[in-house]
Amino acid sequence: MNKKIYAVISLLIILTFIAYIVYDSVTPEKIPESGEIAAGLTDLPDGWRTEKELAITDGQLLSVAVSGKGNLYLGGKSFLACYNNSLVLLWRIEMPDKITAVSVCGDTVYAASENIIHLVNNEGKMITEWGPYESRSLITSISATGKNIGFADSGNKRIFILDRTGEVVSMAGHSGNKFVIPSPYFDVALSDDGFFYAANTGYRRIETWTLEGLKKGQFGEAGTAPEAFCGCCNPAHFALIPQGFVTAEKGINRIKILDHQGAFVEYVSSRNTFTPSVPLDIASADGKTIYAANPDDSKLYVFKRMDETG
Repeated sequence: MNKKIYAVISLLIILTFIAYIVYDSVTPEKIPESGEIAAGLTDLPDGWRTEKELAITDGQLLSVAVSGKGNLYLGGKSFLACYNNSLVLLWRIEMPDKITAVSVCGDTVYAASENIIHLVNNEGKMITEWGPYESRSLITSISATGKNIGFADSGNKRIFILDRTGEVVSMAGHSGNKFVIPSPYFDVALSDDGFFYAANTGYRRIETWTLEGLKKGQFGEAGTAPEAFCGCCNPAHFALIPQGFVTAEKGINRIKILDHQGAFVEYVSSRNTFTPSVPLDIASADGKTIYAANPDDSKLYVFKRMDETG
């Protein structure tokens, strides 16, 4: 009799443990609501300050890019505009669709709508357009270097690498190592040394790929720790800088800098009043000034380090 009782108790313990494991695996991670800050994050101050703000009043601001010369390119509904580094408007043109992503290389601006890439010169004159490349495309990010252009298509969960004529030379995510993209946040950034970096947001990580479409590495994990990516679909946006990466998240709306291996360096903005569910698009040419486009209030924020002036 005692053996039967022990067996029943043991079985109940095992079933309870299994039930807990199942519950823990399917229960979504709680993301703090607006005004809350996850425990442990309050010990780390922001290392940057908001130096300037630019309100966009004639169309919702969605995207930002910056050239090596410091000119800013802003895209939105349905416009493309260029400002100098003093935030003085140089030109503005109407676009047929909302501009979801912008990149600039040399004298060409690459402005992406949902399925078309518009090429514009640095004086605001339309050159040509490329695409569509696939049905169901939703271009969420574009990046240009002197040799190639890459764009992230969250609709098809692929990265496309193009040559300077707009022809596809390679793809990533269509086989083998695939991208898990639960929502339309999917960023790509090309480097000058033959690699591109992609946000695999469902796995909360940034991956390194060759331009030929071979995955070489990754970093990132889920969590609210400074070096981790919170909730779902993060990092929502990122940009390459000399120090490594500047990333933007949603859920906990924070902007931070990670080094080349993914280790936390510092917060740019974590103690803010930004809407938690609306991440800011980000750009930086030198890692000394960081620009963030906020679709929620249609403002461009200019961040500088606390210990720098001017």
